[in-house]
Amino acid sequence: MLQHANVLVTAWEGPQLIGVARGLTDFAYCCYLSDLAVDKSYQRQGIGRELMEMVRQQLQPACKIILLAAPAATEYYSKIGFTSHPSAWVR
Repeated sequence: MLQHANVLVTAWEGPQLIGVARGLTDFAYCCYLSDLAVDKSYQRQGIGRELMEMVRQQLQPACKIILLAAPAATEYYSKIGFTSHPSAWVR
């Protein structure tokens, strides 16, 4: 999972991994953010936003970040500037 990611950003509290963002991208057109996770006890501190910003900094300015949200996270993504897309498909 980690070995084949194009983009991997992590957040640490000392030796403890507390957050991760992992994506697959061409760096120019789109980046599929396959994982964004922050330890529950560290949420609501801006760590997820910072992880996504660090991913974005590795991409060309026009590159879109695309993701599928877990049901519990749908409100989070709209609060940080993502918009829902009606023609996404999953099989």
